[in-house]
Amino acid sequence: MELHTLVQLTTGVTLLTCVLAVAGVYTYASGRARRAALADRLAHTGAPPATGRRRHFRDLDRRLRRTRPGRRLELRLAATGLDVTPGEFFVGVLFTVAALWLLGQATLAPFFGPLAGLLGIWAAVQFLNWQRRKRIERFIGQLPELARILANATQAGLALRTAIGMAAEELEAPAGEELAKVADQLAIGHSLDDALGELADRLPSRELVVLVTTLVLSNRAGGQVVSALRNLTDTLEERKETRREIRTQLSQVTMTSYAVPVLGIGALFLMNGVKDGALDRMTGSPLGQASVVIAFAMYAVGFVLIRRMSRIDV
Repeated sequence: MELHTLVQLTTGVTLLTCVLAVAGVYTYASGRARRAALADRLAHTGAPPATGRRRHFRDLDRRLRRTRPGRRLELRLAATGLDVTPGEFFVGVLFTVAALWLLGQATLAPFFGPLAGLLGIWAAVQFLNWQRRKRIERFIGQLPELARILANATQAGLALRTAIGMAAEELEAPAGEELAKVADQLAIGHSLDDALGELADRLPSRELVVLVTTLVLSNRAGGQVVSALRNLTDTLEERKETRREIRTQLSQVTMTSYAVPVLGIGALFLMNGVKDGALDRMTGSPLGQASVVIAFAMYAVGFVLIRRMSRIDV
């Protein structure tokens, strides 16, 4: 009898253990899935609206976000407005570097493979910077209209927080997207100073700093927001026209900065085309390799100097 009771007790404990094990595995799996979905939503908080497309490389994306360079890359991508995750961009850069590496080895010489790979990394960084500058320029172009909408809304008796939400609905991207982020931050309890400060950090420009400072000071001191925004609208319109004239005058210099390194790379292909294997023989000695590296460094310095001299802050 006691043996039979012991067998029943053992069987019951075993079944209970199996049930708890199955419940634990199910809870772990569902929790992992919810955590992954939450991480994806949080990762795109502050990014452009989702297009509904399927995200790739999610595991790599989560691993990248745990690292400091990955978080910096995520912030840079958010500032550009691109609908690309850090994992997707990282894989794209890797494929680009590998393709340029193989192309440099096949068309020029094996020594140019690593140089072509470095050129791919530089091109990716420049692409992000270009996208960010383009987004900032578009945002600056919308600032007069933004100031006008805020002035009309506050003159109608609306609170500044409500006016920002209304401007987010009326304006197109990127101003509409950025103001929607500010409105969301205000809705969850962030102060106006912090929300507008983060906006100025994402899209740094003198015009936006002036607008943010005007709104913050008027909100703190309770000053005449309408008159300040009216005056600021006229000033922003004048600065917009001035920036357009300067950009037109410097367009030739900008094209020259890109033409100089392109001519240098074209000269390499020309040399290799005139005499097949010339670059391979030239880079076969340490002196030839040092000469190529120095030449590339001088082209890079020339590009940077031309860009710096053509940069005029208004």
